[in-house]
Amino acid sequence: MLSVVLPAYNEEKMLAKAAGTISSVLEEAAIPYELVFVNDGSRDGTWAEIEKAAAGNPHIAGIHFSRNFGKEAAIFAGLANASGDCCAVMDCDLQHPPEALVEMYRLWEQGYEVIEGVKRSRGRESVMHRASAGLFYRMISKAVGIDMSRASDFKLMDRKAVDALLALPEKNAFFRALSSWIGYKTASVEFDVQEREAGESKWSTWSLVKYAVTNIVAFSSVPMQLVTVAGVLVFIFAMIMGVQTLAKFFMGHAVEGFTTVILLILIIGSVIMISLGIIGYYISKIYEEVKGRPRYLISKRISAERRTDEGEKRLD
Repeated sequence: MLSVVLPAYNEEKMLAKAAGTISSVLEEAAIPYELVFVNDGSRDGTWAEIEKAAAGNPHIAGIHFSRNFGKEAAIFAGLANASGDCCAVMDCDLQHPPEALVEMYRLWEQGYEVIEGVKRSRGRESVMHRASAGLFYRMISKAVGIDMSRASDFKLMDRKAVDALLALPEKNAFFRALSSWIGYKTASVEFDVQEREAGESKWSTWSLVKYAVTNIVAFSSVPMQLVTVAGVLVFIFAMIMGVQTLAKFFMGHAVEGFTTVILLILIIGSVIMISLGIIGYYISKIYEEVKGRPRYLISKRISAERRTDEGEKRLD
């Protein structure tokens, strides 16, 4: 069976459409399936739409978070509660084409264990959003050491790959990079990003920046290495300034000190403050890991086979 995990945040306008379209595609291809919708603390009627869809389709399951925990938490909650022999992750807004699921499933039947959805085109975007997205992917590709320029969260994974991901102990997980990091036999399927039919994109320039910083820190230590590089560069600069100052002093042309001292203080002070900020951010993430709080809290659940509304807490 194929489990399709669909994180949903304020997607009441698209949820019924997504449930109906994906179900139709998979039923036409004769693929046994379940759809696992994860309501990530939506402020609209997303959960009511999930309940309505589940009432009309026994293949639909729902998870309701107690509050917004973020897309990564929603993905991992969906995978943890999926029962399929393989699991796919896709967006609830149908910008990931459901037809590609069939191609991914056929590749899984051939023995591939991780099938990556690779963007052939990004669809229609504003100039500012395209530029910020491009900067985001360049930053994150350099930091994690994986080409993320065309990567997406649209993937299909074998149960063993899903179990490997769920066994990773860190709470601040970057699904898009970790699904490549775990290895396994991999294939890719190209797709064109579809236009959103209703609702609004949740990704602004600022949210992309926050997403990049959070996931770079979660997956890579490169920013910490940049602190060392900055220290070396400042040391070299200080050595050059020191040699120049001593040379002019012994030649009898001492450099006037005020401007030079102020510049050095500003440069060194800036590097120190930025370095402390980077180190502090890593320490805050270590603090979050050490506290051992759950990645998410589930307040309601609808099972595809047996529906309950019991409040519960997951510790994974």
